[in-house]
Amino acid sequence: MSAAEPKRRPSFFGSAVMTYGANITAAVLSLVNVLIVARALGPVGRGDVAFLITVATMTGQLASFSVQEAVGNFAGREPELRARLAGTSVVLSIVLGLAGALVVAGAVALFPAVGGEVDRTLLWVTLASLPLVIVRLYLSYLLQADYAFVVTNAAWISGPATTCLTSAVLGILGVLTVDIAIGAWIAGQALGVVILAVYVARHAGFGRPDRALARRTLAFGLKLHPTRFMDVGSYRGDQWLLGSIAGSRELGIYSVAVAWAEALFYLPGVLVLVQRPDLVRAARERAVALVSRVFRVTIMLASAAAAVLIVLAPVLCVWIFGDAFEEAVGQLRVLALAAWGISAVVLLSGAMIAQNRPLAASASGLVTFLATLALSVVLIPWQGGDGAALARTLAYTIGGVGTVVIFKRTLGGSPRDLLPRRADLEWLGDLRRKLSGSRASG
Repeated sequence: MSAAEPKRRPSFFGSAVMTYGANITAAVLSLVNVLIVARALGPVGRGDVAFLITVATMTGQLASFSVQEAVGNFAGREPELRARLAGTSVVLSIVLGLAGALVVAGAVALFPAVGGEVDRTLLWVTLASLPLVIVRLYLSYLLQADYAFVVTNAAWISGPATTCLTSAVLGILGVLTVDIAIGAWIAGQALGVVILAVYVARHAGFGRPDRALARRTLAFGLKLHPTRFMDVGSYRGDQWLLGSIAGSRELGIYSVAVAWAEALFYLPGVLVLVQRPDLVRAARERAVALVSRVFRVTIMLASAAAAVLIVLAPVLCVWIFGDAFEEAVGQLRVLALAAWGISAVVLLSGAMIAQNRPLAASASGLVTFLATLALSVVLIPWQGGDGAALARTLAYTIGGVGTVVIFKRTLGGSPRDLLPRRADLEWLGDLRRKLSGSRASG
């Protein structure tokens, strides 16, 4: 057996179902936590928590310099590097995390509005957690290169589980505060890192940090970082802008709509992760065929999910969260219309990265990012949360069209290959029957 392959490669479908289940579990836990915080602290308190988490996750992604992409590709193709990649990842996460924290702290000192309305001590504590955010990202990609989805899924769930449990207990006791909610979030990040680190230590091990390997991963990551920067800006930038421009209350209401609408990201996001080890190894024609079928099926499922969100928006936002969040109903309905564009941007850009076309993926991200930035700057001061929702939906729609064009010109194929067809429904039916049969036999 080749050292480049794991002892047993799990099936694509099995990995997808397992990882999607983990994402759904994490999403449910996150949503319950949003509910508890919103009920206990109101729109303003929920807005403060959402702002701090947005700052941490967005800065962590940006400060990572997309080294995780290099870690995933190198570990998949050159398994002998895995131990050194692990050790190097730890050092890079500390250096880059602290650098990112200093940059944001400096920006807040010069332009206080960048820090929103949150308590500054809480902001500094949140920024200090950036190395945890980054190393968790790096180690997840390292393990996924070896198909260790069970472990990465466990680490992914640990954060929301920790936060949700803490918020639930303290919310019932009536002592939940913004600083406790953020402390629980940081603890969840740390627990995820521990789970990943234990697995790495028992398998590949943590090798000595390698300066040459660090330069190599940074060089690869920097080619992709414009894409990462723009993806994160498109995904989280509207919330940072909304909190800075319109305040915590507007962000608190909008964050409830976003919490439901993020369901549209889960399926394409999971499939990108599960496909990646195979796409990295696949010839171009095979990669295009695989991605096209998965994209067509994703579009059908995402459209159904969007319809459900539109119909149930009053129940999801008002009945569950309370009358204070009534404005989120219209925002959620607008956000649901971004389903097609989100699927195109996430799946097709991920495929181009896996096929070593980082500049093409960067071009795709540029379209979405520029649209998000321009529309947010115009619409948020005018319409607040409603403007943020419209900006996000229009931006992802524009980005989706641009991504399809770039994908076709980069990897080939016809745009017609991305249109759903009856055979895809039959394929879905076959997979459902296989899954039902495997459960029955188990």
